[in-house]
Amino acid sequence: MQKKNMRKTITITLSVNYMLLPIIFSFHTFVLFSCVLFCSARDTISFSRLVSDDTSNTLISAGENFELGFFTPSGSSDNRRYVGIWYYRSNPQTVVWVANRDSPVLGTDGVFAIAEDGNLKVLDGSGKPYWWTNMETSSPMYRTAKLMDTGNLVVSHVEQENLTVRVVWQSFENPTDTFIPGMKMDASLALTSWKSYDDPAPGNFTFRQDQEEVNQFIIWKRSLRYWKSGVSGKIISSDQMTSAIFYLLSNFTSNLVHNESSMPYLASPLYSDTRLVMNFSGQLQYLKWDTERIWSLIWAEPRDRCSVYNACGNFASCNSKNDIMCNCLPGFKPSLLESWNRGDFSGGCTRKSILCGKNTESDIFLSLEMMKVGNPDTQFNAKNDMECKIECLDNCRCQAYSYEVSKITRRGGTGSSACWIWSEDLNNLQEEYDSGQNLFVRVAISDTESTTRNCETCGTNMIPYPLSTGPKCGDPMYFNFHCNITTGQVSFDAPGGTYHVTNIYPENRKFIIQIKDANNCGDRSLQDKILQLNRSSPFKVISWCNFGQANFSSDLSFKGEDEFEIGWDPPPEPTCSSPTDCKDWPNSTCNSTGDGKRRCLCKSNFVWDSLSLNCSQAGDIKQTDGHSTGKMPLSLIIAIAFTSVIVLIILSTTIIFIYFWRRRIGTRQENGEIAQKSPVFHVYDNERRVKEFIESGRFKENDAKGIDVPFFDLESILTATDCFSSANKLGQGGFGPVYKGKFPGGQEIAVKRLSSGSGQGLEEFKNEVVLIAKLQHRNLVRLLGYCVKGDEKILLYEYMPNKSLDSFIFDRKLCKLLDWDMRFKVILGIARGLLYLHQDSRLRIIHRDLKTSNILLDEEMNPKISDFGLARIFGGKETTRNTNRVVGT
Repeated sequence: MQKKNMRKTITITLSVNYMLLPIIFSFHTFVLFSCVLFCSARDTISFSRLVSDDTSNTLISAGENFELGFFTPSGSSDNRRYVGIWYYRSNPQTVVWVANRDSPVLGTDGVFAIAEDGNLKVLDGSGKPYWWTNMETSSPMYRTAKLMDTGNLVVSHVEQENLTVRVVWQSFENPTDTFIPGMKMDASLALTSWKSYDDPAPGNFTFRQDQEEVNQFIIWKRSLRYWKSGVSGKIISSDQMTSAIFYLLSNFTSNLVHNESSMPYLASPLYSDTRLVMNFSGQLQYLKWDTERIWSLIWAEPRDRCSVYNACGNFASCNSKNDIMCNCLPGFKPSLLESWNRGDFSGGCTRKSILCGKNTESDIFLSLEMMKVGNPDTQFNAKNDMECKIECLDNCRCQAYSYEVSKITRRGGTGSSACWIWSEDLNNLQEEYDSGQNLFVRVAISDTESTTRNCETCGTNMIPYPLSTGPKCGDPMYFNFHCNITTGQVSFDAPGGTYHVTNIYPENRKFIIQIKDANNCGDRSLQDKILQLNRSSPFKVISWCNFGQANFSSDLSFKGEDEFEIGWDPPPEPTCSSPTDCKDWPNSTCNSTGDGKRRCLCKSNFVWDSLSLNCSQAGDIKQTDGHSTGKMPLSLIIAIAFTSVIVLIILSTTIIFIYFWRRRIGTRQENGEIAQKSPVFHVYDNERRVKEFIESGRFKENDAKGIDVPFFDLESILTATDCFSSANKLGQGGFGPVYKGKFPGGQEIAVKRLSSGSGQGLEEFKNEVVLIAKLQHRNLVRLLGYCVKGDEKILLYEYMPNKSLDSFIFDRKLCKLLDWDMRFKVILGIARGLLYLHQDSRLRIIHRDLKTSNILLDEEMNPKISDFGLARIFGGKETTRNTNRVVGT
């Protein structure tokens, strides 16, 4: 009986165990699968797995192409944290997508997770949402977010009924400022620029498809068109979007006819490591990661100031080579003169006279060469230029025409040529355009007719009297100008050479010329050395070197040649050979003068007015200030002169007295308090003064007087580095980030920017400025200048194209370039630099941070010791020094 009960017990136990076996097996399988999934899914977010900022965990795509996590923009020093996607191990960090771009988390307690309603959310430690996907509510257990190798963040949902998986959201359909291979540009997709180089918030510029024209694209600056593809596409093919970019935007499905003159097609795999960015400056940039491990700019639009949509407004031509780039066409005037003079050219120009006057011969055509212009309104086949011209004259709405001769066919014949007609206002005009058309603009003959007063127009330039381009117009004294009929450009002939004229302002009696290789703009004698104008010349230099009367309100800066502003003296009476030559000068007759020349002399009761260029009655002559130029009584002239002399003597005596009195006071103070007043006045006199300055806890602008290093303003540095663009970042050190820059003259520089999060501070910054400025040796890096502006502390060095020694030693490929001879050369150069620091320089220096990353190599692989932030000065007889902290290498 007992055995029987035992058998039952065993049987029941075994039965239970067999019944539990599938469950136990399933449980172990689930645990094992979950463990494998958890351990391997570094690219996936689920309800139980999130991305947390305080633990610094991130998502990395399976092929290690992209990474997702929290980041602070490069160059930013505050605690703003964003969720973004960037290229894995990119240096500098290259971000392609930002979630909470306009709502950063302030602090490091942020999380990126699938919330209880099934939406992806960016939350802080208190659960406050900063960004979320706008998906339908669902259980979070059925949703996952995966970072793909393409850079796409994909949210998937598992249907409970049939266990199918569908995509419910993806970052490729919700981009920020970057387009990467795998995306597709459609009507709903838009790229919006960052607000600045270190602020991902939505900026001013948006790139998207043109809603009005098929296969065209547009950049909006807020609500205004900023750039548009195909503006002149019907007549200028180079104005179309390049085939390679279009192929990328179509996700490699474009079937457009390939244009051989544009950038060539690439096979879709060759588009890897490329990106199209809507830059915060307003430029759409196509970049590729090249073999030198930097982002190279392949294509960009707008490429210059004149590529901006209708940059100068209607009926105004644009020339990006000129400082003041906009100019009204001959026969036109600015629509808004005050705005135009301030540099706002958006209002464009308007006609001085209406078309289709009283007679049929009231209109003529300006011949403008090499012009780019907006698309025409009408096209038809014409046999010759005259037929096209007549078609325009017969239509009072016709503003301009262009005639294109047909190409010879294979059979040797010629077909009909194209005639383009513009009935609306002319826009997007640009001169000196390489693939431009010959454009004939209709104007009233009264506005441009050539007389003895004015020479014929030259391209888009009016030649006002007395300026002369030939013996039959203008004044012979001013015959210093030449018109190039082929290009429509005006040049100025001076004893020192021939110079391109960019603008002429008759109302101010001045014009602007461009000067090449004017490298000494601060030298006032530059005008005499270059132009070599005679004292008897009617032309005088007013200002020089990018004086910039007006600034274009564009984000694209001018980087052209230096410009001189030349004025001309008011002319005397016009020359003549017969009475008919004076027909354009009312109230004058052709008579001989005392110098033997014949001139159009004014009749009795009339006086020559050189400002209005007319014979006017004496009481009507006005100066520029509106006062009469009639003769004053002699007694009044003597009284004014005597009073002026007395005032001048009193003023001079007062100034001299104040000068010597202040000098005497200053000398006394200097003798008694020189050591306290300016510790850097003799900063290089001896080692003690250098140490006192470096160890002092301040750096004021007055301290620059004792530092023999050029001071650069922050604006010039921002321009040179493209506002510390991440594309220009060379690396990161203890001091802070280092950027590559280029000045307008072409000089390349390395810019070291002190970061507020840096372990180094003011003392190290002053070390760099003072010590390197005094040290001069071929194996020490050369400091070109520095900048102190508020919290910004910046150093400018000579650029080293071969970077640092560690980039060669620790690279498997580059280290092969360092053979024994080269290594010995590098070692010898470092030794020479150290010997100079320790023994031969006036200030004995101990570097304290010598390592391979601080040895820079120039283009000839000559080593140069850099980074003197931790260096210490030793006295002439000192052999030891005390330190308060552990620093150095």
